[in-house]
Amino acid sequence: MRKSFYSWLMTQRNPKSHEPVAILADLAFEESDFPKQSDEFDEVSRFLEERASFSFSMAEFDRIWEEYVAH
Repeated sequence: MRKSFYSWLMTQRNPKSHEPVAILADLAFEESDFPKQSDEFDEVSRFLEERASFSFSMAEFDRIWEEYVAH
């Protein structure tokens, strides 16, 4: 079983970075309803599109997800 997307994403946090993965990590950290246990693309992307209190480029999310899957 792989690490949840959120757990992996938290390893990418860097408040001083302007990289999309670091920005998403910081936003997700502040989002109490983020699906922290999920490793399912559909669940996380649906949350970002429909329920997140922030907006984020879904094209960037797709790229970040590919990076997550590669690890």
